Amino acid sequence: MTDKAVEIANLLAPTVASLGVELLGAEYLPSPGSALLRLYIDVPAEAIGSDGEPRSVTIEDCEAVSREVSAQLDVEDPISSNYTLEVSSPGIDRPLFTLAHFARFAGESVKIGLKLPQDGRRRLQGQIARVEGDHVVFVLDGSEFVVSFGNIDKARLVPDWAALGLAPSKDRPSKGASPKGGRSDKSGVKNTPTKKPTHKPAADKPTRAE
Repeated sequence: MTDKAVEIANLLAPTVASLGVELLGAEYLPSPGSALLRLYIDVPAEAIGSDGEPRSVTIEDCEAVSREVSAQLDVEDPISSNYTLEVSSPGIDRPLFTLAHFARFAGESVKIGLKLPQDGRRRLQGQIARVEGDHVVFVLDGSEFVVSFGNIDKARLVPDWAALGLAPSKDRPSKGASPKGGRSDKSGVKNTPTKKPTHKPAADKPTRAE
């Protein structure tokens, strides 16, 4: 994550946790006119639903988080420009934000983007071998490749579409698969662009639900 994304994630994490979910991380993408703030949330591993099965993130979770963090962002004002807020579940190509995330998914395939080139490479795809201190060890083309965690810009798991039964056929995508490789199991909400907060009470502001 960028320094700004880390700052915002640290600010919002307690609010998200109070809603029974956890903030995995944030993406902050500034651009002229309007920035994009994307939050990824998940449920604790031990969370159990009413059916006795492990619970997953729902659209209601995303909407609740969106409402609460929107109010907090209005008050705290960490983003000076206009911005759009998105709250999403991680999906099966989930992003990895911390060393603990890399350790948890050791053995899985992952795509990596580096902040600075290493051995002439900025983009990598391989398998997570292990975490050693503040470094992540990957297996690329049969050889180990060690990357400082601080040099990792973005990381996402690479789903095994065939194992998930979502591999597209030659003629058309399989049922449940996204024709353009999107995340078919992802829940989320996207708010309309938000102007820099005013001093009006939050309850008087226009609703920013999708």
